[in-house]
Amino acid sequence: MKTRDLDNLPIAIIGGGAIGLAAAAQLLTKGERFTLFESGETVGASILEWGHVKMFSPWQYNIDQAANTLLKQTGWTSPNLDDIPTGRQLVEEYLLPLSNIPEISKNIVTNAKVVGVVRKGMDKLKTLKREEAPFQLYVEIKEETKVYEVKAVIDASGTWKNPNPVLSNGLWTNSEKKLSNRIYYGIPNVLEDLKNRYKNKKVMVVGSGHSAINAILDLAQLKEMYNQTTVYWVLRKANISQVYGGQDQDGLPARGQLGIRIRKLVESGQINIITPFHISKLTENDELISVGGDLNGEETTIHGIEEIIVSTGFRPDTSFLNEIRINLDSAVESVDSLAPLIDPNIHSCGTVRPHGEAELRQIEKDFYIVGMKSYGRAPTFLLATGYEQVRSVVAYLTGDYKGAKEVHLVLPETGVCSVNRVAERNTCNSDSLNEESGSCCGEIKVTINKTSCC
Repeated sequence: MKTRDLDNLPIAIIGGGAIGLAAAAQLLTKGERFTLFESGETVGASILEWGHVKMFSPWQYNIDQAANTLLKQTGWTSPNLDDIPTGRQLVEEYLLPLSNIPEISKNIVTNAKVVGVVRKGMDKLKTLKREEAPFQLYVEIKEETKVYEVKAVIDASGTWKNPNPVLSNGLWTNSEKKLSNRIYYGIPNVLEDLKNRYKNKKVMVVGSGHSAINAILDLAQLKEMYNQTTVYWVLRKANISQVYGGQDQDGLPARGQLGIRIRKLVESGQINIITPFHISKLTENDELISVGGDLNGEETTIHGIEEIIVSTGFRPDTSFLNEIRINLDSAVESVDSLAPLIDPNIHSCGTVRPHGEAELRQIEKDFYIVGMKSYGRAPTFLLATGYEQVRSVVAYLTGDYKGAKEVHLVLPETGVCSVNRVAERNTCNSDSLNEESGSCCGEIKVTINKTSCC
């Protein structure tokens, strides 16, 4: 294909979440053709799965600048920038109006799952004239596979649909898959849609991030209504204080409040803390779940669990990119150049210095991974970071090389940053967290080397 013909092709956006739609707004502003593919029934489909959860960043950090300009031209009224939306409000009050702008809506394809991205007529091995070939996207739409040709690809498909398993070693097992009807991945709507599922049950929450904290706080409220509800919280942290974050020093007060609330709950003794516990197996006994692993160096089995909520994060799905040349960090699975900035083995900073096209550039020319997926398994992503990513990428793809290099982003500080200097990567300079002793197993039945305790 001639370069001129290649230039006439649109740019593909994979994913109709906040970052994908921001990319669409940026491309529309630049007068560039695009097609956006969303696997769900509507834009923001993944966000709606945690729509009941209140975000910790206010509207001012959740609205893309180009999208804001386009929306205001339609007569849209911006929410109060100091208010903090839920996931559902983010979709209904921002993403849906943005997607309904005619110049954007006509270029959105929903119920469209991208199952392959390739260079036309080439596999990954072939190099000769590779950059001259258009990309082809193989997309499943209503049980039919369609092929779209594009000149560039912005992968903003996120990680929500690809959760980590319960096992601490990151492996999926058949035992876990067989228990799928009693394991929930993410943040369940405990107080509304799934109240009957969890009330008066013995529920184990696994994870130490904001998702786990939200689930624990909701279960604590459920316990107030149904006092037979028992909550167990399993973490791999050396002690529980490491999850509290910046608290009243956090630049995002709502994020700090999560730390304050969970600390008070832990200190109240209403939940059973099991840490550090590394899960290695799940088994089913008399319709109850037994969770085996290592607790403080002792082989341990926790019996009698009825439901498990796994909030151990997510990982990027790169299976449909097997024939594209991409460079990801071997540990974090993030875009390679971002790994030293976000690797949780090194630091827990909730902010990352602004970055753009140069850091996101892949070996495969004109192919970019942006948004949460660009962070791989790291949990520190903010929407404002993704908006700056796509602004820079779109600037570069449309020939605005100077604009692509500029930095248009200021993020709030977390108020705390713990550091573990390993792997010879750059670290952030801050005092490490104060370590306090955590509690153990409460009322739960635990077997250690076949001897019962607690």
